[in-house]
Order: sequence, then C-alpha cells, then structure tokens
Amino acid sequence: MHSALWQSVLGEIELSVSHGNFETWFKNTELLHYSNNEVVIGVINVFTRTQLEKKYNSQIKQVLKNNGIAVKAIRYEVLSTKKSVISRETTGQSERDSRVDDLLSTPAARTTTTAKTPATTLNPRYTFETFIVGSSNDLAYTACQAVAAMPGIKYNPLFIYGGVGLGKTHLLQAVGNEIIKKNPGAKVAYLSSETFVKEFLESIRFKKTGFSDKYRNVDVLIVDDMQFIAGKEKTQEEFFHTFNALHQANKAIIIGSDKPPRSIPTLTERLRSRFEWGMAIDIQMPDFETRCAIVETKASQSGITLGRETVEYLAKNIKTNIRELEGALNQLLAYAEMRGITPDISIAEGLIGNVRHSRPQHLTPKQIIDKTARHFQIDMKDICGNKRDKHIVVPRQVAMYLLRSELHLSFPRIANELGRKDHTTAIHSVEKIEKSIKLDFLIREQVAEIREKLYA
Repeated sequence: MHSALWQSVLGEIELSVSHGNFETWFKNTELLHYSNNEVVIGVINVFTRTQLEKKYNSQIKQVLKNNGIAVKAIRYEVLSTKKSVISRETTGQSERDSRVDDLLSTPAARTTTTAKTPATTLNPRYTFETFIVGSSNDLAYTACQAVAAMPGIKYNPLFIYGGVGLGKTHLLQAVGNEIIKKNPGAKVAYLSSETFVKEFLESIRFKKTGFSDKYRNVDVLIVDDMQFIAGKEKTQEEFFHTFNALHQANKAIIIGSDKPPRSIPTLTERLRSRFEWGMAIDIQMPDFETRCAIVETKASQSGITLGRETVEYLAKNIKTNIRELEGALNQLLAYAEMRGITPDISIAEGLIGNVRHSRPQHLTPKQIIDKTARHFQIDMKDICGNKRDKHIVVPRQVAMYLLRSELHLSFPRIANELGRKDHTTAIHSVEKIEKSIKLDFLIREQVAEIREKLYA
C-alpha cells in the first residue's frame, strides 16, 4: 500500500523537477509511515534529508495532498545502508519493471552478483546505481541508460566527452556492466584507444593474425580516451573499418574522449563524421549540489555520516575534478580513522591544503585579469582598454565572468577593474559567458584552463 502510493507521488514529482534533481534527491526515498498528523519518509543520507526539508518540503506536502494525504508535518528519517538496500530490492519492483523501456526510468535494483565475461576488463564497481546524477551530467546519464536498454539501436554511436575526472569512464563502463547484467552472454569489449593502437602495431610488427576479427565480432565496443588516436593515420584507418563493420551489423559503439569529435586534432574527416552520426554529449563540471551529493554518498559507502558543514566545505573548495574531491574525502576519512576521531570541518580545513591549493590566499582581480590576458595571448592594457575587436572582447568578458565567479565582486567593482564606466556591461558579459559555458565547448574549456592556472 505504502509503496504504490509513494510511487504515485514520485511519478508526479518527476514531472515537475529536472531529471538530475529527481535522480539525486528523490530516487531512493520511500514512504515509511503516515497518519492524519504526520508522514515519515525514508531517505538515504543526511544531506538528502536537509535538501528535502529546505527545498522540496512544501512541494512534497502538496503532491501528497493531491494523492489524498493531507498532513500537518513531514518527517524525514535516514535509513541505515542495509535497510535502504533491502528496501530498494524488495519494494516497488513491479513499478520499476513496467518502466524499464522509459529513457527516464529508474534503473533496476542492484543484484548481489555481477556477471563477468573474459572479453572485457570492466570494473564491476562502475554501475548506474553508484553514479551521482546532477544537472552537469543528467543528459549523458540518460543517453547511456537508453543505450544499455537498446544497444546498437539507440544513439549509435554514443560519444561522451568532457574534462578529466568528471565521470566519463564511470558512465562508459556502467553501460557495459548493465548490458552484461541483462545479457550475460553479450560480448562486451572495453579498452582505451591507446590499447587499440598498441595491439594494432603489434599485429603489424609481429605479423599476428586475428586482430581485425577481435573487435569486429563483439556485440558492444567501448573505447575510452579516443583523443589519443589523433595523428595515427594507419590506426585510424583500421578503426574506421572496425567501426563500419560493427555499425552495419547494428552492434553498439560507445566512445569517450576529453574533446568533441570536431576538436580532436588530425582526426580524419570520415571518422569525425561517423563519430557524430549518433549522439555526442558532454559532461560538464559538477555544480555545488552535485559535489555535495558525491561527498555524502562516498562517505556513506564507507559507513561514515559527515556533518553538513564538512560536506559543504569540501564541495566549495574542490570544484573542478571529482577525483580530487574523492581524494580529499579519502584523506579526511583515513586521518580520522587512524586517530580514532570523528571527521569534522576543523579537520577538513587542516587537511584540505595538503590535497590541493583550492584557492590562493591572496587571489586578486589583477591576477585574474593578467592570467586571462596571458591565456588569450593579448596585452593586459588591451583587455582593460576600449578596443572592441572580437579577439579582445571575448577575453574581456571571460575576465569579468571569472571576477564574478571566483571573487564574487559586485558588478560596479568588476566594471571598474576593467576600466568600464557602466556596470551594465559587466552584467551583460557575465550572463553571456554563463550561457556560452553551457553551449560552447571551446569557451567552457578555456574558462576551465584559466581556472587551473589560477589555482595551480
């Protein structure tokens, strides 16, 4: 009774929030108890409880009312890890099964065993269930689920690209693991382009036979770090023929890279056009809420519940790389475990500097303007001057955006730092770069590179 009612509530909520927010905050909740005065909802961790209490409580209360439950209060109770896993595996299964073909459906619950195949080097830890979904990666996540549900039919090929440490490898391998879980007999080959190059060269050098058939007879080919194939003409030709053979046989092809096809240097035009046949999706830098969810989830997997201040401190100070974020968390947990103490924000503040210099102590507007000018190879006087040439205007707008995002300066102050009298110019520039970061990979990459230089 509770399960069917809550699934109805979740179905209505799913239509009114973004897919990323639904996956992150609502997906693993359950209705534990309700009466005339109170509803008790089970959540997986403290951070989820906080978000639902502060941001979604009134919305949940309204949806409950729409479904015939009018209550005065909602209480959120954190479930133990064991209880939440059992609950997800034993309740609501029929509802999930009926929506398996829906692209936005919740993936099936994890089983206790993971199918293996000798034809792949997939890491069984990389699954859809362990991937944290946010606004920065929800489209890529949904596309990967669609490919796993219908390999070779949906989005073939699927090309996932984005910066280092943003979760590309996790998603690529999650597709392979999901396909094997549904069809243990599937031939899934996962490798890096570097491995493909190495094996191809060895087949030529030592006159080995069978290389072409090795990857043309699989059901799913997953190739990571495709950017490393650039400049290797013979290898690109071999991969071109492999690609064609698989595509014509309706076999799934999934590719990961740090750049979109059009930005990979010396990539042959025929390969570039084929990479863009299906769907090319980027994974962006995780936003603050997603980083908090990652920290909270990784800590809970280690059996630790971190305070909200500690979680937010880590998320605020490590912004650009999930691997660095996990590294900082692991160091915090290890330090606390060795000393038999509870990890808190004071310990995190003491350790965070040893993980990375997240922000220079005396980062100034001049440093940001200077680094931006150097990156675009223009004179600092030009970026602060009155020239309206495009090669100067764009760097000037990027500098204004960074002054706002990194130092949180007011718009009049930003305008003053760059020699402008009217602060509306700063407002326009910041808004333009914010939009460009979402739509233009080149701008997003340039901003990320300047940030790395500022915090190096």
